[in-house]
Amino acid sequence: MNDRLDPITAEIIRGNLVGITNEMKTNLMRTAYNQIIYEAQDFTVGLFDADGETVSIGLGLPMFVGGLSHAVKAMIEHFGVDGMHPGDVLLTNDGFLSGSHLNHIIVVLPVFAGGHVVAYSASMAHWADVGGVLGGTTHDIYSEGFQLPMVKIVKAGVEDRELLAIIELNVRFSNLALGDLRAQLAAVRTGETRVTELAARYGTDVLEAAFRAMFDASERRARAAVRAIPDGEYRATAEMDDDGVRVGRVPIDVTVRIDGDRFIVDLSRMSPQVAGYYNSGAAAGISAVHVAFKALTSPTEGPVNAGSFRPAEVILPPGTVVSAERPAAMRWWMTYPMTLVDCIFRALAPAVPDLAIAGHHADIGVATAFGQDPLTGQLFVFVHAAQGGGWGARRDADGESATICINDGDTHNTPIEANEVKRSGLLAVRYALRPDSGGAGERRGGLGTTFEWQVETDMRFNSSVERTVMAPWGLEGGPRPCPTPSGAGRPMGGSPRWRAARRTPFPSPPGSRSSSRQAGVAASATP
Repeated sequence: MNDRLDPITAEIIRGNLVGITNEMKTNLMRTAYNQIIYEAQDFTVGLFDADGETVSIGLGLPMFVGGLSHAVKAMIEHFGVDGMHPGDVLLTNDGFLSGSHLNHIIVVLPVFAGGHVVAYSASMAHWADVGGVLGGTTHDIYSEGFQLPMVKIVKAGVEDRELLAIIELNVRFSNLALGDLRAQLAAVRTGETRVTELAARYGTDVLEAAFRAMFDASERRARAAVRAIPDGEYRATAEMDDDGVRVGRVPIDVTVRIDGDRFIVDLSRMSPQVAGYYNSGAAAGISAVHVAFKALTSPTEGPVNAGSFRPAEVILPPGTVVSAERPAAMRWWMTYPMTLVDCIFRALAPAVPDLAIAGHHADIGVATAFGQDPLTGQLFVFVHAAQGGGWGARRDADGESATICINDGDTHNTPIEANEVKRSGLLAVRYALRPDSGGAGERRGGLGTTFEWQVETDMRFNSSVERTVMAPWGLEGGPRPCPTPSGAGRPMGGSPRWRAARRTPFPSPPGSRSSSRQAGVAASATP
């Protein structure tokens, strides 16, 4: 520890950093324009050191931790420290940097103190629309929306009006897009203000030493947890329904090697990138490993920082479904990495049975609809985001029911009332647990859910829910649950006749009903 950094000061700074990212999160959530941010909370904020290493992340989507850090590091390399100046704000939505789809807009602000960059304040948030094909399938990144390379949206405190005009012209809902951008700017400027206050109070040397002390302490705890796992090589596989375009299973294949305090995950056997839109970039593959690693080693320690992941090594060749290369389609980027996380738990179940969990529903449960608002005559896009499903059982407990998937962490389901107020052509019919949808066993799997709404204007419905064929798995002999049908249909004789709406948007005329359903999950048998 730095001679000028005593343990009490280090802990005070650590607590302050947690408070800063919480304040950043609150400001973004309260000032955002689109419901996916302020209700579902599909965003994250964070502070990073001068090298782009994660210092503190606001509670949010675990998968964003790696993606945001990867983007910050790429911006440092692209612009160079000498190419950044006080008042600059950097912007991108490059999916091959974040590992995710183009809706995730990244805003990064270099924080100057003592004449140099001491940190970066950043946010990544899901915009409601970024152009591109509306509904249906995509075959490459170019059909999924506009792409912003790494640019400066603000230069020395002056906004680039021409760049803002380009963004405004390329989205369907410019008021939401520009409003969300200003909310993100407010969040990162909050981080800048608070970090400069810390630097003024303690000095930049002490602040940077506190960052390093946090990393080292988190690393020590993580390595101790890894040493408690028996050395060996562990492997698990799974299959996804299809790639959204071609019929046929997509393999997920994970090998975990434990060597002392090293946690090595080899993803060399993962499926090559696919023709459909379920690909994700390398940052997502690495982040998925980190989600599983954090859950197994230090799930309650905060703030989440780069030191927490130092023992985790990832072997990930380019060109897989979780390290896809341009121009792969990535609109539904989040789905396969969730099963990757489950496979890590499955692989290690024989080594750490008390920590293992059966497979969970592993899908965000998004369904979309679009049409003309009957009151305003304007185009609307309804996103039914983050529907809870079942989680797998453990040795000592039943699985959780109606819970958001693991990679989406703190994402919330949107209240029915909020959806109805914003969408005059939709009426919620029911949101309920699916009875008996969890696998039976000594410890049963959690229950899935059904969300059903009635259509009151012409629209088209689309769902990309996974687990429609390949259900999650049990542990120690626990049976699989039922899979996840999802579709739309017109009531006939009093009973809906559902048709799949996985690939092509399905017409939903007034009076019809649409449904999104999440899987229940697998059980654990007692040995």
